[in-house]
Amino acid sequence: MTQRPNAFSQWPDARGRFGEYGGRFVAETLMPNVLRLEAAYEAAKTDPAFLKDFDDFARDFIGRPSPLYFAERLTEAFGGARIWFKRDELNHTGAHKINNCLGQVLLARRMGASRIIAETGAGQHGVATATVAARFGLPCVVYMGATDIERQKPNVFRMKLLGAEVIPVTSGTGTLKDAMNEALRDWVTNVKDTFYVIGTVAGPHPYPAMVRDFQSVIGREARAQMLEREGRLPDAAVACIGGGSNAMGLFHPFLEDESVRLIGVEAAGEGVDTGRHAASLNGGRPGILHGNRTYLLQDDDGQIIDAHSISAGLDYPGIGPEHAFLHDSGRAEYVSATDAEALEMFQLCSKLEGIIPALEPAHALARVRDLAAELGPDGLILMNMCGRGDKDVFAVAEHLGERL
Repeated sequence: MTQRPNAFSQWPDARGRFGEYGGRFVAETLMPNVLRLEAAYEAAKTDPAFLKDFDDFARDFIGRPSPLYFAERLTEAFGGARIWFKRDELNHTGAHKINNCLGQVLLARRMGASRIIAETGAGQHGVATATVAARFGLPCVVYMGATDIERQKPNVFRMKLLGAEVIPVTSGTGTLKDAMNEALRDWVTNVKDTFYVIGTVAGPHPYPAMVRDFQSVIGREARAQMLEREGRLPDAAVACIGGGSNAMGLFHPFLEDESVRLIGVEAAGEGVDTGRHAASLNGGRPGILHGNRTYLLQDDDGQIIDAHSISAGLDYPGIGPEHAFLHDSGRAEYVSATDAEALEMFQLCSKLEGIIPALEPAHALARVRDLAAELGPDGLILMNMCGRGDKDVFAVAEHLGERL
C-alpha cells in the first residue's frame, strides 16, 4: 500500500481513498447525488459565510467549546498518568454527534434539500439530526433498528418530541447496520429532495472526510486546551470506536504529532474470541459495505456477520475507512474492551467523578486504566468523553438486575 510519509492528515486522495480503503461503491442512481454532494461540500468548506454559520451555531446552539476536565479521582484510582476528559457529552443533546449534524444540515440547506433522513444506533445521532432539523424547520425521518429502539427508549421519545418520524427496522438484527441499509434505500428512492445525514466516518466519499472535518473541532479544541493547561501535548489520545467519528474527530488534529499515540477502543462484546463482538479491526478483514471499502466482520464467503455490543452506538460490523488506513499504516493503535469492562467503568466513573458516561466512552475508559499504569505518573492521557449516559441508564439497570 502506498502512503504519504508524515502527511496522514492530507488523505483522502482525489478518488476518496485512504490508501486502499474508502472510495464510492454505490448504485448508479445514487452516483449523481454523491457527486453533487462532493461538489457542494468542496465549495462550502472554503466559503467564509458557511464556516461562520457553522462556528456561530456551534457556539450558541451546541455550546462549544466543550471543556477539558482533569479526572482527578480516576487518576488517583488508576495510580498512573494524569487523565483529562474532553467533555463533548456536555454538548446540546449530550454527545459529539451534533457537531456533524449541524454541518450537514447547514450543507443540506445550502443545497436546497427539503427533507432530511438519518440512521441511528444508540439514538444520539438521530436525536442530534432531529434537533438541528427542528431548528431549521425541515422534516426529518430517522431509521432505527427495532433492537436499538427497545434498548434506547428515552432517545426514541426525544426524537418524536423533536418532530421526527422514527421508522423501526426489523431486518437482520435490527441494529445500526440494518438502519443504514434502509436509509440508503430511502435515499435511492428520493434522490431529488432528500439529504442523507450519515452519522459516522463511513459511507461513500465524501462522507468519511466530511464527517471527520465537522468532528475535528473536538481535536482542535482539545489540542489547544492541553497546551494551555499542561504546557504540552498528551502522550496518548484515546477514544471509543464504532464507525469511528468521535475518535477521528479527536485524532485528526494530532495526526502529524508523532509524539502523541492515537488509541481507538473497539467493542469486544463477550470477547473477540467468542465471535460475539463488534471489533472489526481486531476480528475482521477488508471488504465492501455501505459504499466504502474497509475492515468488516464477515464469514469466509464475504457475508456480513452480525456485530454484538452492549452499546448500541458501537454495535456495527465495520469501521470508517480512514481508521482502516491508520491501522494498516501503524499510525494509530486499536484495542478493545468487553461488555463487562464497559459496565464496570460506567459505574466507576459515575461514583468517582460524578460523571455518568455513555456506554460507548466507558469502553475507552477501560483501556485508559491500563494505559495510565503503563505511562506512569509523568504521563498525560486525553480521552474523549463523547457522550453522557442518560440514554443508557435503563439498559444498564437491566444488566445489573435493577428494576426501574
